[in-house]
Order: sequence, then structure tokens, then C-alpha cells
Amino acid sequence: MDEENVIELLQRYRRDRQVLLNYILSGNLIKKVVMPPGAISLDDVDIDQVSVDYVLNCAKKGEPLDLGDAIRLFHDSLDYPYVNNTGATEEFYLLTKPEYSGPAPTREPPPVPATTPSPVVIPPPVVESEPVTVSSPAAATNLTKSQSFDSPSEKELTIDDIEDFEDDEDEFDSRRASRRHQTDASDLSLRLPLFETGITDDDLRETAYEILVAAAGASGGLIIPQKEKKKEKRHKLMRKLGRSKSESVDTHTQRQPGLVGLLETMRAQLEITESMDIRTRQGLLNAMVGKVGKRMDNILIPLELLCCISRAEFSDMKAYLRWQKRQLNMLEEGLINHPVVGFGELGRKVNELRNLFRKIEESESLPPSAAEVQRTECLRSLREVATSLSERPARGDLTGEVCHWADGYHLNVALYEKMLGSVFDILDEGKLTEEVEEILELLKSTWRILGITETVHDTCYAWVLFRQFVFTGEQGLLKVVIDHLRKIPLKEQRGPQQRLHLKSLRSSVDAEGGYQDFTFFQSFLSPVQKWVDKKLNDYHQHFSEGPSLMANVVTVAMLTRRILGEENDKVLESPDRDQIDRYITSSVKSAFLKMAHSVEFKADATHEPVLATLAEETKKLLKKDTTIFTPVLSKWHPQAAVVSASLIHKLYGNKLRPFLEHAEHLTEDVVSVFPASDALEQHIMSVMASVAGDDGLDSICRQKIASYQIENKSGTLVLRWVNGQLERIETWIKRAADQEFTVQVWDPISPQQRHGSSIVEVYRIIEETTDQFFAFKVPMRDGELNSLWRGLDKAFQVYTQLVTTPLVDKEDLVPPVPVLTRHKKELGIKAFVKKEVQEVKTVDERKVAEITQLTIPKLCVRLNSLYYGISQLSKLEDGINERWARKKTENINIRRLTHEKSKSAVPNQKNQFDGSRREINCAIDRLCEFTGMKVIFWDLQQPFIDNLYRNNVPQARLETITEVLDLALNQLCDVIVEQLRDRVVTGLLQASLDGLLRVILDGGSTRVFSPNDAPLLEDDLETLKEFFIAGGDGLPRGTVENLVSRVRPVINLIKQETRVLIDDLREVTHGGKSKFGTDSKTLLRVLCHRNDSEASHYVKKHFKIPSSAPSN
Repeated sequence: MDEENVIELLQRYRRDRQVLLNYILSGNLIKKVVMPPGAISLDDVDIDQVSVDYVLNCAKKGEPLDLGDAIRLFHDSLDYPYVNNTGATEEFYLLTKPEYSGPAPTREPPPVPATTPSPVVIPPPVVESEPVTVSSPAAATNLTKSQSFDSPSEKELTIDDIEDFEDDEDEFDSRRASRRHQTDASDLSLRLPLFETGITDDDLRETAYEILVAAAGASGGLIIPQKEKKKEKRHKLMRKLGRSKSESVDTHTQRQPGLVGLLETMRAQLEITESMDIRTRQGLLNAMVGKVGKRMDNILIPLELLCCISRAEFSDMKAYLRWQKRQLNMLEEGLINHPVVGFGELGRKVNELRNLFRKIEESESLPPSAAEVQRTECLRSLREVATSLSERPARGDLTGEVCHWADGYHLNVALYEKMLGSVFDILDEGKLTEEVEEILELLKSTWRILGITETVHDTCYAWVLFRQFVFTGEQGLLKVVIDHLRKIPLKEQRGPQQRLHLKSLRSSVDAEGGYQDFTFFQSFLSPVQKWVDKKLNDYHQHFSEGPSLMANVVTVAMLTRRILGEENDKVLESPDRDQIDRYITSSVKSAFLKMAHSVEFKADATHEPVLATLAEETKKLLKKDTTIFTPVLSKWHPQAAVVSASLIHKLYGNKLRPFLEHAEHLTEDVVSVFPASDALEQHIMSVMASVAGDDGLDSICRQKIASYQIENKSGTLVLRWVNGQLERIETWIKRAADQEFTVQVWDPISPQQRHGSSIVEVYRIIEETTDQFFAFKVPMRDGELNSLWRGLDKAFQVYTQLVTTPLVDKEDLVPPVPVLTRHKKELGIKAFVKKEVQEVKTVDERKVAEITQLTIPKLCVRLNSLYYGISQLSKLEDGINERWARKKTENINIRRLTHEKSKSAVPNQKNQFDGSRREINCAIDRLCEFTGMKVIFWDLQQPFIDNLYRNNVPQARLETITEVLDLALNQLCDVIVEQLRDRVVTGLLQASLDGLLRVILDGGSTRVFSPNDAPLLEDDLETLKEFFIAGGDGLPRGTVENLVSRVRPVINLIKQETRVLIDDLREVTHGGKSKFGTDSKTLLRVLCHRNDSEASHYVKKHFKIPSSAPSN
């Protein structure tokens, strides 16, 4: 196969490999993909450096894929030959050609040491009070992250193994470490163009050390170390195995003082081999021979090293060629590709210089003698051309005192960045070395060579520290980053020369399909800004463990934004607040969407209302936001909590609005969602009120917040439920009353509970309704409660009406009044008789049956039921008020502070059952009156109404009926409750007095009274009075006296002589006033019941009253 076909096949393999890995990583084959440090997406990962075996193994096992481990394993696999593990242990299949690879190994390859994948996310922040420094042993220079100090799996090496170590192994270790750093820095790479010559990080690091040595030599600190071979080999062995901490400390304490020791530390930090260090120092010293008055830091270092270091000083031809190529590349980049001074007339020498570079490289393929001659001649010509290019003066330079070869942007910053990387402890990359201050001071000596200024140093150092912070997560580094960012002067603080210098530092980088210009600050700080913006745009995910790390990251974001904003010539009115707004908006939206997705996923399995659970989770999100994040953000944005809360309110509102529009009844979902949504809104309002105050909240609600209107919507639904429930209550009450009428027939529940079962059922129905009402956790207004009050009040009134409906009119109980006649046997005038006699009413059978069913016990049970109803009203009323107050206390409505200030105060909820109380009291009074009337005029009609004082007063006294009256009274008192006893007995007393007056004034022709009967009537009235007083056990004496007092005037009239009564009646008839204080009707009836001729003659003549004798 020819060379072109081989290359084409390799390219095709590479493309197919990329397609396969992209398919696996982008599909569902991998459970979770963890990006390496600094990478945002797969576009930031070099797919060619990912181990395919590791990816396939993760896919098979269903394990998360850590791309950082995949990249590390890929590079580690390059250390060993390709092995087919399926065959015998003696078989090895090498990808390299056997003629160049040597014989096959005779033993099994060493096992790959077990490594622990390094986390790619930033560890939880730790607040440290101590300075961020740690000891850095200078001897342990070549230990990588994957090596262990006390690894038991390493095979013990013998002295024979020690003899096999060569310098090329040191270089290999160094290259492997540099590959690791290059991979880690992929996302935070500087916005600088790539070097045309293909300079690698190893090249930059080694050249940086050469410059550092030259700068130290200018200060007189250049000493060539002398070491024995055995000690040098032992040092290599210890780099392989790793040293213990005690050995590291001992080595560190043995560091030579002064610049010599510091330079040795720098060599270890930059991972430079001792052989390379000796060659560099010796070459620079040789270069200064014969250069009297020339400073070592003012020479063309790569050229001098090419001239002073020969092939013989390298043990490996390959290492020498790489070293020579690096020096030539540095000259080309520094003098041609990135010159700090324009070429002018020397531009023609650029092509000549490139030809010389090519000839020097070609000389290595010539025979030794010819190669040496061509190399010597090319170096002589190269010195002439390169010196003329490097010593061309810039503005302000003196001819012969400058050497512009490495101070051209971008080579200088690339070299200086490698130097700054030496400040980190090689054993703990998150810590700065103890010699950090000395190292930084030493690096200042290179500023003259590299053209570094204070501003450039602070910017580069801040970027280096920040990149290391991203790799290690060490917060102490971030604090140092902030200090150096604050040292960078703003535009108004820079002098004119500094402004021109920084303005000249520009680069054009291929970005997003086209070339884009970057200023110096944009090249270094835009990657920092991109990283912090990415984290802060989702700070809920990245900084959930604590606020300290976030505070520092926000500070970095604000400082970099302010510096970069000046680069774009943007006038930022409120740079901090605008950016914080964007962070809050992005992070809150991201956190809310993730949370909503998680809630919906769980709800599918649990069948719980999504919006209710989402409201609870949203409330937790806001609490977390206000306790962890907004206190940090409020330092730059005082209204950060308001912005976050209002956005959360809007996001949840977008989810809630369709549900509100379709809610028609109090379903289970509504009852769950409404309280949770309202509680969330109240919490949001309280958060904003705590920041903005009541007045500020009022303004925010008018401008930014569209209230959910949960209270209004739920109020409508609750009213709908209450109205429907009240209709059912009325139906249930009628059913309970009908059952009482037809089944229980108003029997008392028990001797202790003398009320009917219907009132108990009514209260059960009402209490169940109120329990359901308050079981709704939805927001309610006072209107819903008032509707419930009115409905329950009406329910009691309906029940009261049902209890009193069977009562007939009292006219149906009272027997017809006899015709008013005069007591004399003579014919009456028929015309007047017809005029005076009223038609006798007859009670139909149906009413008779109804009255008969209304026995005294059943009437008492009705009374007891009504009393039970009214006695429990206060308890029910207090219970409702208490529960309503508790409900309103649990749901403090902050929106009323802003939206309902003009509304009236909460109405007084007391005495809401006054209508029922009035209705029940009226019903009790009516029942008491009805009961007394029925006892006297219906049950005791014959002994009382018909026979009392019949024909003759002395023969039919009241004492003849006291026994039956006492039986009726005892029957009442046995059933009626104690609280109603006096009211019922009072009704009986009133009915008794009415019956007595009926007998005296309308007793008919069988009742005749004379003045001599008055004392007997007074005795009977006194008997009746004492009967109801019952020696103090009955009615109060005062009550009885007041009621009896209306009968005494009538008895007093009976006591008077006929002439006196006639004169008084005549006076009243002519419009005068009775001296007895009575009316004409009473006087007339008294006269009609007098059996004497004078009275008979008078009423006949003047009132045409007929005679009581029958007409023939």
C-alpha cells in the first residue's frame, strides 16, 4: 500500500471513529455524560482524544460516562503497545512496523494502575480563613494526578532497572503532563490565534524556562549545578515511584537559598529535566563570551542557544531535532509572525530568514561533514538577519539596547502564561506554593524581554488563577483572582501611553465560521466571562451548596463585565443590575423548568395533582432562592429578591392560568390546587413586601404582578357549592320533619333528652355542611361565609315553620260564643235577634282530628325541640366564627394591603342567627299560647267552659275543676324542659283567665250574676292565683298578679248595683268616660247577665237585646 492510500485510509478511519462516538454520545446509549473540566458541550471536546473502549464499556454496563476519564485513559493507552487480550499471553500485535519497533517484549505488559476518576464538577465550596498556600517539594517534579505516592501495585524495581532510565523518559513524562493540561484548558482557552509553526505547550514551557534563566543570568544568579550520575538516576527513579511526604519536606527544606534555589524550584515547577537545565545554562554562559557590556536578557536567546549547543550534548537524535525545531519555530514566531515592531524596509529579509530556517533543518539529512558546514554557514547568516530584525527600535527605544524577539503579542503572553503556571503546588494544584511571592518577583525580571506591563501581568495572572480554580474548585484562588482584577485600571485611570499600548494588542481569531477581532482584555477575560455567565445563568444548579462561592463568582463576573464593557465603548447605566437581572431570569427559568419536568414525571406515577405539587416545590424553590442566592445578588441588585419572586410568580401563573379558566366546580383537583397556589402567591407577596415595603409592593403589583385571582375564582366556586348545598339542606330538613310527623310522631328521644329526633337531624345536617365548608382549604372571602350564614339561618326558620304548621287557629279551639240575651221572660224582637246573633262556626272533622292528635306531650316535645334548636344556635355560631377566624389567620392575605385598602372592614359576624332566634321565640310563644288554649277550651271545655258557674255560682265554684286542671298542669310539667316550664304554665294561666272571663261575660243564658256573687268570684280568682303560684314552686307571684289584674275590674263591675252600672253605661254611650275604667261592651255584658227587671228593661229598650226565653 503506497503512502497516499495509507493516509487516506487513516483519514477515513478517523472520520468514521468521530461519527461513531458522536452517535453514541448524542443518543440514549449512555445513561449520563459528564463533561471534562471547562467543557460546556460535546463541541468543546476533542473526540479524537476519547477512549472508544471506555465509552463502549460504559454503554454496556449502563454507567455514567466521564469524558475526563475517557480522555485520560486514551493518553495512558499510548504508553503501552496495542495488545489483543483474547489470545495467548505471548502474542502481541503492534501497530508500529517491526523494523522500527525492535523485538517483541518477552513478558506481559504491566497492568494499568487503577485510577479514580477525577470529578469534573466544581466541589462544594469551603470557606477557609487561612491563606491559600501549601508547601511544594521541589524534588517531586514529575508526579501527575493519576500517580499515587504509596501505590502497592507498582512492581519493585531493581538496580538493573535503574540503569535503563534515560533522559527521553523524562521528556515523555513531561509531554504527557502537558497533554493533560492542554486537554483541561480546552474551554478556557485564550482568544488568541494559533501559532503557524505548530508550537506546542511543551515548546512554550521549555522556552519560558530558557527566558527565565536568561533573566536570572542578567541578575548574576546563573550557576551550573554539578550532580553525580547515581544521584541523578535515583532522582529519576523517585519521580517514577513518588516520594513520601516526609521525604518531600526534607528535600524542600534543603533548597538552596537566594536566586539559585528559587531557580531550581522554578525548574521543578516547569517540569524541566536537569539535563536540559544544564544545557540551557551552559549555552547561555557560552553565548555571553566576548559580548562585553551585553546583558544576558538582551540577546536573541533561541539563536544563541542554536549556536552554542551542539548535537553531541543530546543522548538522542530525536530529542535534538525536536529541540532545534523548537528554537527555529520560536525565532519565526517572534521575529516574523508576531513582531512587536513593523518590518519597514526590512520586510524583504523575511523570506531570507525562512529559507535559512529550512536549510538548517535540511542540513540534518546531509552527511555529517556537509551538514556541519551548511549548518554553520546558515547560523552565521541567520545571526545577521535575525539581529537586524530583533534590534529595530520601537518608539522610545535606544538603538542597541533592545532585542524585540519575544515581546510581540501573542508570543509574549503565551510564554508568560506558562511562567505564571509555576506558582501552583505540583502536589496540590489547588494551592499556591510557599514561594509564590518570590516567584512573582522573579518573573518581573522577564518583563523586559517579553514586554510585559503591570496591567498585562495582572490580567494574565488573573486568567491563570481563574483557570486553575476551574480545574480544582479551590475558592482561595478565586479570591486572588478578584484582587488582581481590581488592580486592572479602568480606562479613565490609564495614561495615554498605556491606552495606546493596550489598544495595539489585538488579534484576529477564527471564531464561528469567520474571523473576529479581539482586544487584549477580550482575549483573556471573555473566556472568564463566558464561564462565569454559564454558571450564573444556572446558579441554582451550580451553587446550591452555599453562597460563599457564588459571591466570589458574581464579583468576578461584575469586574470582568465592567472591564470588557469599556472595550466595547458601551456606556452602561446600571451594569450590575442589568446583568444580575439576566442571571436571575435565566437561572430561575432553568430551575423552574427542571422542577416542573420532575414534578410532572412523578405525578404520572402517583396520580397526584401536578399544579398542587408544583406549587409546593415552587415555594421551596423561592425559599431556597431567598435564603441562599438573593442575599448574594442583592449586593449588586437591591431588588434581586423582588425580581426573582415576580418571575417565579409569572412562571407558575403561566402553568396555573389554563387550570383556572376550566375550573367550574370544587373538584378534588381544585380543592388541592387552589390552596397551594394561593399559599405560594402569599409567600411571593411576603417576600416582595419584606424588600420593597407595603408601598413598594403596591407599586410592584400594579406594574409587574398579575394576581392569580384565586380568592375570586374560589369564592365563585364556593358560592356555587353553598347554594347547591343549601337547597339540599332544605330538602333534608323537610324530610326529617315529615319523618317526625309520620314515624316518630313527636316522641321524646329519652327521658333525659325530651326533644324530638328531627331537630337533632337538622343540626347533624347543618354541622356536616359547615364541616365540609371549612374543610375546603381554598381561599374564601367574607361573602361566602355570609351566604352560608343566610342559608343556615333560613334552614332553621324553615324547620320552625314546619314545627308550627299543624297548629290550627285558636278560634278553632274556642267554642262558639252564646247569643247575648237578657234575663227576663218576654218575647224579643226577631229583627234585633237576627242582627245580634252570630252564625255558629262548626269545626270540620279534619281539623278535629288534627287538634286531637296535638296532645299535651306532643306539644311539649315540639316546644322542647324548638328550645333545643335555639339553645344550640350560640354554640354553632361561636364555632363557625372561631373556625372562620382561624382560617383567616392561617391564610393572611397580603394582597389586601395593596388591592383592597379601599374596601370596607370585615363585617361583624356575631348575631348571624337573629332571624332564627326571633322566629323560634315567636313559635315558642305561639305554641305556649296554643297549648294553654287547647287545655282550657278543648280538653277542659266541659268542666271549665260549660259547667263553671252554671245556673248558680255557689253550686259551681272553681274548686270543682282544680283537680282536672292540676292533672293537666302535671302532664305539662312532666314533659316540658325546665327552661320552658314557666312560659308554658304562663300560657295555661292566660288561657284559664280567658276562660274565666268567657264564663263571666259570655257565659250564655245559664250564667246569672248578682252583686252578692262578687265575693265568691273574688275567692275563686284568688284560688286560681294561688294554684299557679303553688306556694312558691310555680310561677312568680308578680307574674301571676299582673295577669290576674285584668280580671279584677270585671268582678268589681259585678259587685256594683244595677243603677250604677246603667248610669255608667249611659255616660260611656254618650261619649263620656267610665268611672270604672271599662268600655261599653263590658258594661253591657255585665248587665245582660243580671237577673233583675231594671237591667233587662234597660238593655231591651236601648240595645234591643232579646230575652233568654224561647220565642213562641
